[in-house]
Amino acid sequence: MIPGAFAYHRPKSVNEAVSLLADLGEDARPLGGGHSLIPLMKLRLAAPSALVDLQGIKDLKGIREEGGDIVIGATVTQAGVIGSELLASKVPILRETSLQIADPQVRYVGTIGGNVANGDPGNDMPAVMLALNATYHVVGKGGERRVPARSFYQGAYVTALLPGEIVTAIRIPGLGKHGYAYEKLKRKVGDYATAAAAVILTMDAGKVASCAIGLTNVGDTPLLAADAAAILTGSALDADTVKRAIAAAERITAPASDRRGTPQYRTKMAGVMLSRALARAKSRA
Repeated sequence: MIPGAFAYHRPKSVNEAVSLLADLGEDARPLGGGHSLIPLMKLRLAAPSALVDLQGIKDLKGIREEGGDIVIGATVTQAGVIGSELLASKVPILRETSLQIADPQVRYVGTIGGNVANGDPGNDMPAVMLALNATYHVVGKGGERRVPARSFYQGAYVTALLPGEIVTAIRIPGLGKHGYAYEKLKRKVGDYATAAAAVILTMDAGKVASCAIGLTNVGDTPLLAADAAAILTGSALDADTVKRAIAAAERITAPASDRRGTPQYRTKMAGVMLSRALARAKSRA
């Protein structure tokens, strides 16, 4: 299908972008890589009067270390995440996740900022950002503010962004030595997850010192499985404790029934993905 008519703008700075969005009103939408928005427009599920393309803004590109944190510009592509030596050494779960998003053609255009900011519960990066305890740099006419990923997602396609605001960067706190894994079940290459789980953990003397778990596409938002992580903390990841943690994670899910399976099946697959992610994260820790 063909999208409806729209005006196109390509600003050169963040200030110009937020000014355009403010002037154009709520019918205008920012455009990152377009792989979330353009399909909705082609299906006429979204009909913005104007697009504000962020790709011309140099300040939104680049990956850097700052005060022990890792800061990723919003228009860094998934391919850019995969190719970053800094991310591979400091936050390797991002590379692992990006390699499971869509296909190479999409990854060369799709942006990490668009993936986290759109509020699509099927996107992979939001659950990973919950596990990483990331913070989003958000800019609007009123200036910049920082929003924790764990309070950013409010419903399907509903986020903490105010009208006219854009995500400009993602900040990830320093992790130190840790184990990680992103396990994703999907029907075919390029598909959304039937269910997926992200795990970040640290070990001390054979026991879990800290743990964070994010779940993908088994609710209206990405889910932070805090109770499951609390059960695992202090344990040696023995079978009984892992079983109790998986049950706690499954209890917070509420997946839809679609071509990927029934709610019951998708909930159980979330548990399976979590079990696999815990095993791999432990081996890496």
